Amino acid sequence: MTVEEKFEEKKPENDVALQEENHVPEKADYEKELLEIIRSDVSDFEKLDKLSDYHENDIASALTSLESDERRKLYALLGVDRVSDIFSYIDDPAEFVEELEPKIAARILENMEADDAVDILEELEDETSEELIRLIDKEAKKDIHLIQSYDDDEIGSKMTTNFVTVTLGLTIKQAMKSLVKQAADNDNITIIYVVKKDGTFYGAIDLTDLIVAREYVDLESLVTTSYPYVYDHETVDDCIEELKEYSEDSIPVLDKDMHILGVITSQDLLEVVDEEMGEDYAKLAGLAAEEELEEPLGQSLRKRVPWLIVLLILGMVVSTVIGMFEKVIVGLPIIVTFQSVILGMSGNVGTQSLAVTIRVLVDEELSFAEKAGFVLKEIKVGFFIGMIVGFISFILSGLFLWLVRGQQMGHSFAISGCIGSALGIAMLISSFVGTIIPIFLDKIHIDPAVASGPLISTINDLVAAVTYYGLAWLLLIRVIGV
Repeated sequence: MTVEEKFEEKKPENDVALQEENHVPEKADYEKELLEIIRSDVSDFEKLDKLSDYHENDIASALTSLESDERRKLYALLGVDRVSDIFSYIDDPAEFVEELEPKIAARILENMEADDAVDILEELEDETSEELIRLIDKEAKKDIHLIQSYDDDEIGSKMTTNFVTVTLGLTIKQAMKSLVKQAADNDNITIIYVVKKDGTFYGAIDLTDLIVAREYVDLESLVTTSYPYVYDHETVDDCIEELKEYSEDSIPVLDKDMHILGVITSQDLLEVVDEEMGEDYAKLAGLAAEEELEEPLGQSLRKRVPWLIVLLILGMVVSTVIGMFEKVIVGLPIIVTFQSVILGMSGNVGTQSLAVTIRVLVDEELSFAEKAGFVLKEIKVGFFIGMIVGFISFILSGLFLWLVRGQQMGHSFAISGCIGSALGIAMLISSFVGTIIPIFLDKIHIDPAVASGPLISTINDLVAAVTYYGLAWLLLIRVIGV
């Protein structure tokens, strides 16, 4: 038997082995497992022991598949502390809170982190929310009122009051004792904040550094005094980029007197970024704000209609401009066939430039020279894209008119030359428009995301229509006399 034959004989087995080696095992269905445990006939002790192996997020996912009485039994079994952690992972916890007795719901809320409790209270009816706040203990109520005192766009509204501080001047042993005492109520201990005797912020210590430090070490030597912080009344837009640049588990939020009010954790930051992306996406879609799944009809209409009215007016302007070239359309009806290509491609390149510009403006602080350079770069990109796409459209539309529509070769490529030229010019101008509008809005302190995709596309439709029909009138009718 030759070497090749031996190889071929072994190949199927090798292929099977390779497939088995590369096979990704199916993930466990935790929700299904949890439902089986919760609905099983085993003792509560055994059931509780099994549930302790599952993450709170998985239990939260399983709640929606349970009946109301099943959920109440589960809450009683798990206890208030764990139920509070589970509620923090529920996307819409208000409906679950409303099915509880007010006293039990209040105990759950007061055991949650203040920012999570505020999120739930804001989703409840005002009457229900006020009743629960009355039942919550004094300390939790104070934290909730603090966070509720900030506007939604202020960083203070996103912070949590779950953090640990030690006073400058303590020994290592005293600092550890203070940490252990506070950890019973505040489990966010990865970063320990250091305050002066007057309560003002001094710096931060990494938990690991404190644990491994010898007793004789001076506590101050462990402190990072240049640790980043933000002020409570700063807007999310102003400081979100600064927060993203640091890879810390939490960053302190200070008042104007440099006292720590709370912290922004990495989880809080993820939620803030997700909210900002949702808002920006809504704006790019021409909406005033992000829509919710069960949002009332009237509220959805208020978000959508104003922009659509503006776009309708601009659309009427585009139609009026096209109507001004009625003689061109009557004389050369064939050019209407390619109108959608011109308008569509110019809108596409304008939207691309808009997206790139907003991304740059969000990530960078640009000087005037840098902004000018960026605009020039986008114009160059638009020019070369227009050249490439325009040439391709010149060839394809010319061949289409000549071979498919049966028109004379010279006539066909005269029209396709106008199409290609108009496309190239429209894409160049659209790149400029898609870049300069968000930069201008940013300059006058208006969110550049309001230069939404529909708005840019409508403006570019106007540009493309004028360019296309203007060139057709000038080149084909006035110059060539087609």
